[in-house]
Amino acid sequence: MTQEELDEMLRGAEQGSWSHMELLDRLLGECAQRKQQRIVERRVREARFVMGKTLESFDWEFNAQAIDRVQIEELATGDFIARKDNLLVVGQSGVGKSHLLEGIGHRACLRGFRVRYIASDELLEKLGASLADGTTPKLIRSYASFDLLIIDGFGFDRIEREKTPRALSLLYKVIDQRNTRRSTALVTNIEFEAWNTYLGDAVLTMALMDRLADSAITLKINGKSYRAHRARQIGASTAGKRCTTRPNGRTGD
Repeated sequence: MTQEELDEMLRGAEQGSWSHMELLDRLLGECAQRKQQRIVERRVREARFVMGKTLESFDWEFNAQAIDRVQIEELATGDFIARKDNLLVVGQSGVGKSHLLEGIGHRACLRGFRVRYIASDELLEKLGASLADGTTPKLIRSYASFDLLIIDGFGFDRIEREKTPRALSLLYKVIDQRNTRRSTALVTNIEFEAWNTYLGDAVLTMALMDRLADSAITLKINGKSYRAHRARQIGASTAGKRCTTRPNGRTGD
């Protein structure tokens, strides 16, 4: 509390004839609120959200038939994190999966949970780099410490497998360390039935799915693409401007 804020509160106490206990209560309450706000801000910074999205800014109407808002709000209470359940979210690109998970993660920060949000390729790159300097066990312990680890964009393409040949086994170690101890949310556009073919290692894929599916909540989103919708809007707007351009370079009314 700044000196100006303190002076203002003391003036209010004098004008309102507050008792000593009431003044003390308000002073402590103000300090506690500010401390709590700093803690939440620190948790949000630690989470490293990419887009800074919240559930309050989500467009619930666009995919109202595909996304159950009540279910999302229930997940945002953080009860599944307290139970140490996993969350598997699958759906095609552009339906809002990342936005929803950032929103859930942000609410979790507000409720006192430690959260880490990371893209799958970034996680694999960091794990692969740790092999060179021998810090892999330390890094895995770090990722295992968060109450909620959100892995976005899961799915190894050919380039990822070539860059990090041990990618799948490294990811398995992270998931295994967290299994039954912490909650992991995994976001993917790969249908579960295709994981074995897509990942290319039947044994590790089975082990990974076994760990993730243990006490997991599965959320499938089959909706329209926000990105495609926005692209069409931009395209229509651009086309409209071209149509109103006259040969002399002036635009029509």
